[in-house]
Amino acid sequence: MATPELAATTGLSSAASSERLLAIGPNELPSAKPRKVWAIAWTVLSEPMLLLLIACGSIYLLLGDLREALVLLAFVFVIIAITFYQEHKTERALEALRDLSSPRALVIRDGQQIRIAGREVVPGDMLVLAEGDRIAADAVLLSCLNMTVDESLLTGESVPVNKAAQEVLPALMGQAGGEDTPFVFSGSLVVQGKGLAQVLATGGQTALGKIGAALSSVEIEPTRVQVETRKVVKYVALSSLGMAVLLAIWYGLSRHLWLDGVLIGLTFAMALIPEELPVVLTLFLGIGAWRMAKQQVLTRRVPAIETLGAMTVLCTDKTGTLTQNKMEVVLLFSGNKVIDCQQPTSDLPEEFHEVLEFAILASHREPFDPMEVAIQNAGNNMLGKTEHLHAGWGLVEEYPLSKELLAMSRVWASEDREQYVIATKGAPEAIADLCHLPTDEVEALLEQVNLMAEKGLRVLGVAKAKFKAAHAPIIIENIADAELPDIQHDFDFELVGLIAMADPIRPGVPEAIHECQTAGIRVVMITGDYPATAKNIAAQCGLPVAGGIITGAELNDMDETQLQQRIADVAIFCRVAPEQKLRLVNAFKAAGEVVAMTGDGVNDAPALKAANIGIAMGKRGTDVARESAALVLLDDEFSSIVAAVKSGRRIFDNLRKTICFIVAVHIPVIGMSVIPVMMGWPVMLMPVHILFLQLIIDPTCSLVFEAEVEEKDAMHRLPRATNASIFNRKTLLKGLLQGSALLLTILAIYYLALQQPMEVNQARTMAFTAMVIGNIGLIFINRSLSANILHSLRLPNPVLWWVVTFAVAVLSLALFLPELVKLFYFARLPFAQLAISLLAALLCITLMATFRVFMK
Repeated sequence: MATPELAATTGLSSAASSERLLAIGPNELPSAKPRKVWAIAWTVLSEPMLLLLIACGSIYLLLGDLREALVLLAFVFVIIAITFYQEHKTERALEALRDLSSPRALVIRDGQQIRIAGREVVPGDMLVLAEGDRIAADAVLLSCLNMTVDESLLTGESVPVNKAAQEVLPALMGQAGGEDTPFVFSGSLVVQGKGLAQVLATGGQTALGKIGAALSSVEIEPTRVQVETRKVVKYVALSSLGMAVLLAIWYGLSRHLWLDGVLIGLTFAMALIPEELPVVLTLFLGIGAWRMAKQQVLTRRVPAIETLGAMTVLCTDKTGTLTQNKMEVVLLFSGNKVIDCQQPTSDLPEEFHEVLEFAILASHREPFDPMEVAIQNAGNNMLGKTEHLHAGWGLVEEYPLSKELLAMSRVWASEDREQYVIATKGAPEAIADLCHLPTDEVEALLEQVNLMAEKGLRVLGVAKAKFKAAHAPIIIENIADAELPDIQHDFDFELVGLIAMADPIRPGVPEAIHECQTAGIRVVMITGDYPATAKNIAAQCGLPVAGGIITGAELNDMDETQLQQRIADVAIFCRVAPEQKLRLVNAFKAAGEVVAMTGDGVNDAPALKAANIGIAMGKRGTDVARESAALVLLDDEFSSIVAAVKSGRRIFDNLRKTICFIVAVHIPVIGMSVIPVMMGWPVMLMPVHILFLQLIIDPTCSLVFEAEVEEKDAMHRLPRATNASIFNRKTLLKGLLQGSALLLTILAIYYLALQQPMEVNQARTMAFTAMVIGNIGLIFINRSLSANILHSLRLPNPVLWWVVTFAVAVLSLALFLPELVKLFYFARLPFAQLAISLLAALLCITLMATFRVFMK
């Protein structure tokens, strides 16, 4: 059937459309200029962490240790490659949005219908729209027939909205969402009906284009740990190099051995520069991303992992995130009885058969509309073994939905060919009107409808009628030829019942939200859906509803001060437009919150990118959402967010353990590099000793502590403060005390040994043995933030025992193998002296562990 007024319009001429295309530009999203390859490379290479690693590799080259230098520099280039790849991937978000925004379009040009590329559509074009079309530009409907459009791409609302034509052409587009509006939007989908629309906006002027502009303007902020590490690395590197130069000069002036002074200075620089720090941060986050991928969470921006532990607010979309983004028949009502279709029953009672039967007959055979899909699925499941599915019936005519009557009827020719069967579904008030129900029955019906609506359900009335034609009914293509009444009111309808549908909650969502709340994370819903539906879904999920609801319209009337006051209590935001989602995320951030945002649609992309942590759905999510997010849930399970938060908290805890260990383990090395030189004693530490210690320190920092399990209270404590630092005073003080205690022990051993009639190499052997055993003890002391050292021995960590075994084995070889004894500047020790060294180190560790228990 031709759309009204379709034949009367000739559309634009080819010449006029070409002129407009040249003047306005193609109908595609203006992308931000992608950064050049060299610009991305410079950003990566200018990272202080990488510069420090390169400097450390250069020091190893100067020392002549080619193998250690090549390993370190190879690691640097691996980091550069990974970071470059991640930076390049972020450039694809706008490209994905641009591809989505340019479908093909059927337009009228020079009086003819022609199909053109979406990028060639211009303002003024006449779009011919039909069921299944992706709309190419923002337009206003001049005419339409029974038209509904899925705008969830822009609004987040799962149910398609009805459209109505506009007689007077408006100057500007309205907002997406809402019933019976004349506006259709680029990227949305026609699920039912036909229409003719005139284009008002293309490219960057469309609602989708404005989202793209918002997306390109959002800057990604570095995480706090990144900022802190850069500062610490820079300051420590500069100060250590300066002190190394001073130490070399001191040694050269005091002993007149300048070459040895340079060697001592380099040794001190190696001891002081914490090259483990940038390696630790990179590896912790990299391995953390790998662990999270095994839990179905893909990490697109690795630094966001450590931010998870500080998350205080989780802003979640409703459709497709909390819910399954599909309609499902929940309740049937017939004869004053209600049945819950979600309860397991063997068979659907007979009195409810007709409700589903006529709801299916009132729907399309191959539906686009999610509610009709839900009705069809319910019928196949519950009526599959009955005679109430009529695959052999033929459609005769259809009475479409209209503004005057919110009901649609479909007329079928029964198999006996003797009469027409009419099935109707629509708004319950409209169905009651068609059935000419008495006032008391209408009130009873609407009372039942209200009870269902209060549960957030979508309710349709279902009615049936029969019609005896003058001639035997035949199935015809042109419905105008059927001998049927002109309007639905001329049929003698009988009420069959009500059918109620809902977008069901995703499994595990309430439990996941409860676990977030237990962990001190506030969960708020931001949706484009209606208040009643949003409130009901929130209640089912366990979100607080006492604080009320804020709608998009109310949000527009608030200034920033009022918004800050309201968001402190409200957990439900509904009828929210895309730019308002972005405003809410920024409002929470301005209030000092660390914000995560989940979503799956194009409308979520700016908010996903602006949030401290953007979390997109992997299966249902659009490319734009996935490219804009920091994390992607591969299984679309909301509960995976909890696993991600737990990983984030574990990583931050383990980073603090590592920082404490790094501080503690470096103090004896620094002290034993400087004090003997300043006191005029024989030098204790040589470059080979530093390298050996690094073989213990590096894998311990980067592998052992990373593999530690989460603390028992990881998900039962509040998120860490936004100003919390991995270099906080408590962590640094604890490391300082531990390192100082071990330094005093080693210093005492070395001093007393030098006072004895023994060789310098023997004194060095005793002191270095105590240092290695002490370092191993520091690992066990710092394995847990809460458990004591005895309990830490029982915690699983295979990597730890490999490191300990390796350290003890190499130390044993260095003590007893003649070639290594000489390489390490050692000397053979009597067993008694070796035992004294071991016992002194163990005593020091025991005292530190005891002191730690009493300091809790």
